[in-house]
Amino acid sequence: MAAASNDDADPRLLSSVGKALAILDVFESGASMLGVSEVARQAHLAKSTAFRLLASLEQQGYVERSGDRYCLGKRLFELGNQVSWCRPRSLRDTTLPYMCDLFSATRKTVHLAVLDDGDVLYVEKLQGHDQVRAPTRVGGRVSARTTALGKAILAFSAPADIEDALTRSPSLRTPHTILLPNLFLEELEKVRRTGVAYDREEVKIGLTCVAAPIISLGEPVGALSVSGNTESFDPASVAQRVRATANAIGAQLASR
Repeated sequence: MAAASNDDADPRLLSSVGKALAILDVFESGASMLGVSEVARQAHLAKSTAFRLLASLEQQGYVERSGDRYCLGKRLFELGNQVSWCRPRSLRDTTLPYMCDLFSATRKTVHLAVLDDGDVLYVEKLQGHDQVRAPTRVGGRVSARTTALGKAILAFSAPADIEDALTRSPSLRTPHTILLPNLFLEELEKVRRTGVAYDREEVKIGLTCVAAPIISLGEPVGALSVSGNTESFDPASVAQRVRATANAIGAQLASR
């Protein structure tokens, strides 16, 4: 009965395709392996439906099975790398050599991200052996308004994008997170003047970050950042290098 009620509440669950996508979304929680019962519970489906769809997804390579547990399949990895940001000569492909140079110069974690639906979506990440633990991963999301990357992009985005970000409650926050809209808008104005944005423990205590927008043909297409442990990293010391690197990436993208 519960599954039927959830089917009525979520229009996506009215089609087989929607149900299959709901199953794939279950694995976004970070669990690497899940049994049929847990998949069915989280996707709000009957166990028999989940079992049938998992079998179809396994046959096509979208999930893989080990014993009675399932994980995402390599087919999704193949398709994910055909997203426009990840193709040859794309944003990630163009940016990666610059990220390597920036990592070599700073020995700090370097991120590339884009703005998507009020979040920053991490497209690439470089880190060393001894780095502060950050709540970031390639393919992961964090509220744009709490990150240096998000501020860097939003500062040069359309007013509608800024307004949209302000209406969304941050998924991660600390006592340093800027929650008042007027203060956040003042922060964006600083970014426009200086060309760099800072996150001083706004996402996680102990984590500090500096970012710069990647602007191509007048449009912010992403942002580049360097982050490190608050106790040992002065973001202002690399701000000019981050800004210059982001500018170089933007210029190369515009020339293609």
